[in-house]
Amino acid sequence: MSKTLRITLKKSMIGRPEKHRRVLHSLGLRKLNKTVVLKETPPVRGMIRKVSHMLQVQERPNETE
Repeated sequence: MSKTLRITLKKSMIGRPEKHRRVLHSLGLRKLNKTVVLKETPPVRGMIRKVSHMLQVQERPNETE
């Protein structure tokens, strides 16, 4: 059973390195307090780890199963 992650951008991208901005855009986070729901995969976990200081992450069991 795979989990889903609810990821919310809690800190602004202003003044952050370009690398961090690209990671946030690839996660689908473009505005402050925006929330996305993604499946838990190793690439997504790696991206979250890079910018974890700017995010709020909640783990949830997959609702479709």
